Amino acid sequence: MSKGKEIRAAMPVEVRETEAEGVKVGGYAAVFDEWADIGGYFQERIMPGAFEGRLEDDVQFLVNHRDLPLARTTSGTLTLTVDERGLYMETTLDPSDPDAARIIPKLQRGDLSKMSFAFTVEDGGKDEWDHSGDVPKRTITRIGKMYDVAVVSSPAYGGTEIGLRSLEAARAADAAENSQPVRARRMRMALALVEQG
Repeated sequence: MSKGKEIRAAMPVEVRETEAEGVKVGGYAAVFDEWADIGGYFQERIMPGAFEGRLEDDVQFLVNHRDLPLARTTSGTLTLTVDERGLYMETTLDPSDPDAARIIPKLQRGDLSKMSFAFTVEDGGKDEWDHSGDVPKRTITRIGKMYDVAVVSSPAYGGTEIGLRSLEAARAADAAENSQPVRARRMRMALALVEQG
């Protein structure tokens, strides 16, 4: 299980023409069951069902996971939905908002063109690690907490540092699980069960 906030980025953002109520922005912040390279350190995929119970979190729409929110689920200005493809976000930006006005032309030109999300797996989440191959593989089956969805300028996976800590934590847990004292205790328990049976 990982510790700390992680950030993943890759999907394109969709911008619709300016309408009377504003500029509609939407896109997939996460896609299910696709392996992604996390900084060359491990492969990762997010499984369907990973966001169950997380759409009620107070999630903000940010630029590069920073600054003031452009929209927010708790205010009703950000909508998150899950379908067979992944986690989809949608909002309508107000061109009279100086923060939105700053990014609308960049979205329309494609200068800001990718989506991302920030999350933790701890606090009720679940991930599984497979160290059997040359490159470790992580499967996230449940998100613990979701912080934000963001439009990002750099689509590379920005969570490498946290991802490395997650990998190191998984390796430490595996080492502890397979340590001599743990194995000896399991053997004693197994023998006790056999003797009782």
